[in-house]
Amino acid sequence: MNPPSAFDRPIASPWVSAREAAELLGVKRASLYAYVSRGKITARPSEGGRGRRYARADIERLMARRDARAGHGAVAAGALRWGEPVLDSAVTAITEEGPAYRGYLATRLAEAGVGFESVAELLWTGEPAVAPRRWPTPPGRLEASLAAVIPRDARPSDALAIALPHLAIADPQRHQRAPGPTLDAARALIRHLVIAIALSGGGRSRASVATAAPSIAAALALAFGLPATRARVAALEVALVLSADHELNPSSFAARVAASAGADLYAAVGAAMATLSGPRHGGVAERVAAMLDEIGDPSRVVRVVQSRLRRGDPVVGFGHPLYPRGDPRVEPILAAARAVGGKKRRLRSLEAVVDAMALAGAPAPSYDIAITGLAVALGLGAAEATAIFAIGRSAGWIAHLLEQRQAGYILRPRARYTGSFPEGAL
Repeated sequence: MNPPSAFDRPIASPWVSAREAAELLGVKRASLYAYVSRGKITARPSEGGRGRRYARADIERLMARRDARAGHGAVAAGALRWGEPVLDSAVTAITEEGPAYRGYLATRLAEAGVGFESVAELLWTGEPAVAPRRWPTPPGRLEASLAAVIPRDARPSDALAIALPHLAIADPQRHQRAPGPTLDAARALIRHLVIAIALSGGGRSRASVATAAPSIAAALALAFGLPATRARVAALEVALVLSADHELNPSSFAARVAASAGADLYAAVGAAMATLSGPRHGGVAERVAAMLDEIGDPSRVVRVVQSRLRRGDPVVGFGHPLYPRGDPRVEPILAAARAVGGKKRRLRSLEAVVDAMALAGAPAPSYDIAITGLAVALGLGAAEATAIFAIGRSAGWIAHLLEQRQAGYILRPRARYTGSFPEGAL
């Protein structure tokens, strides 16, 4: 018997029948219909036109609220598993149309060509900037000191991990907490992280070119060893903007926990970076790339996907609990990928996987598929896809650090002990 697939639960039912919805909630159908009329549950007609289907994600949120009445333990247990919100934040709202930064939809910002620097400033200050802000060029001495500690053959993620403590030691003001100096340090930090990526792939010569670039997107293209053409820079700009924040994802929550304990900017970003490295967060791109390696030619996509589904193996990068109708960030990033590398075989394979999964009735692709697709289109690997993610998300990490500092309390949840007390132990 095949083992259960990690893919089974999302594919089972992003939409459920009225009977199933009422049973899950423990209510009569009249109450279910009342939830729909009040906008608490989304409903749509069934495919056959008879009856209606109800969004499982909305039902699960209501179930979490119901369980909260059982006490604080139930609240915490549900909240830490895609449940109820655990803290107040004015940074990013998750909507059906994607993340909204300080009330501005990220997809619209990307479509309008708003630069990453402007989006970062919006997240940090709440003030929308009409013109892109050019961040200061880092001093050459720091570039030289980073070059001394980052090997040329290091992976981008390792280069970022090496750079953070080094930059912290070089900043004598890192422990001050005033917003203005913190923002100055944040702007310099993101530029230095891009330089670290350049050093890991091309050494001092590539880093020097990236340092002089007019924007983070252009610097990142040069850091990867790519000519900073208008199309490439525009594609990276879209990806960075749509990567900038996503509410309390694991890495942003790690940054907030560190900030709540009084950690400095570099330590909080380091905590987030370490969390991003996990295979279930920033590392998903490498798993998507491994699947593309298995597929090879686009003609093999259907065979490989069907084989994986038959064996119960996961097809990573599909379905997102916050977006039962599909992640709105995906199409803009994939469109940018097509604009710079639409004829590349691996990108065609990736898009064929998306089509094959749709035919199988699977959930829509997630952000991880899109960011991998952009890396493929640019002729880069999965490690570089994660680096794009990290540079973009650094803006959100810093926004959450600033907000948590302002909140002023330490994040210290409690655990509900489920073990035993051996006789005589107490």
